[in-house]
Amino acid sequence: MSQPVYPALVVEDDAFQAEIFAKAVEAAGFDPVETRHDGQEALAYLQQHSPMLVVLDLNLPGALGDDILAYIRGEPRLAETRVILATGNPHMADPLQAESDLVLLKPVSFSQLRDLALRLRRAIAVQRGEDCDAG
Repeated sequence: MSQPVYPALVVEDDAFQAEIFAKAVEAAGFDPVETRHDGQEALAYLQQHSPMLVVLDLNLPGALGDDILAYIRGEPRLAETRVILATGNPHMADPLQAESDLVLLKPVSFSQLRDLALRLRRAIAVQRGEDCDAG
């Protein structure tokens, strides 16, 4: 029996922060993990793929994170996608809390994101009827 697949997308314009986020999500058992640094690139990716988790910065070039979140929540194919907002601006995040699964205020540590992503992955596994003890 093959391992369950838990694809994820990290959308963050700061390359260093994106790398930390991607490694944290991968450490939580998401694989493959894709990274996009621009809002338009993220939207193009989401039109073709269905990640189980999206870690989303709100202040992005190309398209803002709230537009990406609206796309995710409006696309039936992405109905089960979990979204973690990661932003340094609590005023931008406040109106989006109901549409997201978690809101993290930057700075976000590797271990903080890893642990929260692991909880979400386990919840996804339970929802899918899979073994959630792995990882």
